[in-house]
Amino acid sequence: MDVPTQTDGVIAEVMKDEGASVKTGEILAQLDDRTLVAELEKAKADEKVAENNLKYQEAELKAKHAAYQRQQELRQYGLSSQADLEHAEFESKGAEYDLESWKANVEKYQAEVRRLESEFDKTRIRAPFAGMVVRRYVRVGQGVSKTDRCFRVSQLGPLRVQFQVPEGSPRRPRAGDDLHVVVINDSGRAFPARVVKVSPTVDPASDSYDVTAQLSGPGLSDLRPGMAVRVDWPGSSPHSP
Repeated sequence: MDVPTQTDGVIAEVMKDEGASVKTGEILAQLDDRTLVAELEKAKADEKVAENNLKYQEAELKAKHAAYQRQQELRQYGLSSQADLEHAEFESKGAEYDLESWKANVEKYQAEVRRLESEFDKTRIRAPFAGMVVRRYVRVGQGVSKTDRCFRVSQLGPLRVQFQVPEGSPRRPRAGDDLHVVVINDSGRAFPARVVKVSPTVDPASDSYDVTAQLSGPGLSDLRPGMAVRVDWPGSSPHSP
């Protein structure tokens, strides 16, 4: 499977080269992220300031709400003027509106931090699954565009081989059939395999159909994706697991 980059940029570091084993999500390479790091640091600082202002505004609202309640009590006993009561009410309501504004500011900065974190993560090219890097297409300093292929990663297991059987073959393989796979450069090594899929369509160009078999048995760790093998099935040709 070819692994693309998710954003435009310049390759800053290559962590994995051809032949390296990788785990799911492991970083293969990363793009230059210096600008994003600076933007993310600023956004987090702005978020912190907004959160502190929100806490202050919450305390301010509490104090002004209490002042308004006191003015209501004083007015009830004739110890405060109507103007003082109305002013306290105005201050309390104003603090409520200010609090809502700061809540919106906090949410805005939080959203910006999440956006930048997502963009930052896109500068990391990660392995989509556990396997082996069989091809590296990029180098340090190379500019890449979104969706450009950067690596090819193949799964190490289960190992499968796909081969073709002529439509005119007297025997048609079926799922579950046993066969053997022989390494081309080591004819003494054969691995048992079992058919797991038979294509329902015929390729008109070759007048044959695809068959997929899964290898089993000891010694599979010595095999690598892309190795040339021979399948002992009439009409087959060398294929790669």
